[in-house]
Amino acid sequence: MKAFVFPGQGAQFTGMGKDLYESNPVAKDLFDKANEILGFRITDIMFEGTDEELKQTKVTQPAVFLHSVISALCMGEAFQPEMVAGHSLGEFSALVAAGALTFEDGLTLVYKRAMAMQKACEAAPSTMAAIIALPDEKIEEICAEVSTADNVVVAANYNCPGQVVISGNIEAVNSACEKLKAAGAKRALPLKVGGAFHSPLMKPAQEELQAAIEATTFHTPKCPVYQNVDAKAHTAPEEIKENLIAQLTAPVRWTNEVVNMIADGATDFTECGPGKVLQGLVAKIAKGNEAVTAHSIEA
Repeated sequence: MKAFVFPGQGAQFTGMGKDLYESNPVAKDLFDKANEILGFRITDIMFEGTDEELKQTKVTQPAVFLHSVISALCMGEAFQPEMVAGHSLGEFSALVAAGALTFEDGLTLVYKRAMAMQKACEAAPSTMAAIIALPDEKIEEICAEVSTADNVVVAANYNCPGQVVISGNIEAVNSACEKLKAAGAKRALPLKVGGAFHSPLMKPAQEELQAAIEATTFHTPKCPVYQNVDAKAHTAPEEIKENLIAQLTAPVRWTNEVVNMIADGATDFTECGPGKVLQGLVAKIAKGNEAVTAHSIEA
C-alpha cells in the first residue's frame, strides 16, 4: 500500500519550490494564490531569501507547507495515497493532500498556527533538545523528575527508536540533558528552535488555534490520516479537528504512527516536501522489514 508522509519545520532551504514554480503552471498558480492569501510574497523568500529570513516561524511553517502540498498536488495521477501522515506541521499538509481541508483553509490555519506559536515562544524562554540512544521510558522518567509547575520539560517528539526530542523551559531542558547524559544517552543535542513545541508551554497558542480550527470546515479525507496525538488512523472530520487542536501541546508519536501504518499494510512510503528527514526515520523504524521502502517524491 502507498503511504505519503509530509515533513515539519526544519526541512526548509533557500530555493525550495522554485523549480516547481518555473516548470509547472499548476504550481505557479498555487504559489501566486498563496502570496495573495498571506498578504506578502512568500515565494520571494522561499526562492531567493536568506537562511535567517526563512527561519522566521511565520515564514518557515507556511513555506514547508506550500512546498509539501504543491509537490503532492503536482504529481497528478501519480498521487494516489492509500494513507497519509505528517510530522507536526506536516499533519496540515497531509490533511490538505488527502482532501480533508481546502488548500486555502490549510494555508490560513498554518499561518495562524505559526503566528500563535511565535507569540507563545516570545512569552517564555524555551527550547528543545534531541536525545540519542536512550530508552523512551528513561527519558520520560528523568523529564518527570526534573519538571516542576513553572520549569517544565517533557518528551515532545518520538521520532524513531533511539531518538526522542525533549521540550520545555531552557533551564529545565538543560538540567534534563545533563541527567540524561549521565544516565547513558549517547548525545543530548540542543536544537536551533525558538520555543518549546509540543509542550504545555504551547497552551496559549493552542487556545488561539482552537478557535480558528473550530471555525474551519473539515471534510472526510479520501484516505485515512494517521495523526500525531494517538498515532492512529482517522477519517471522521470531528475527530481530526480534536486531534489537531490537541497536537500543539501533545507529543508527536511518529514512531508509533509509522509502526501502525506498516501494520495496516503500508509498504511504500513517499516523502512529499523539502528534505529527506522522514524517509530516514521510516527506514530506522522499519529496520529489518525488507517489504518496506521509503523515498522522496522525486525518486
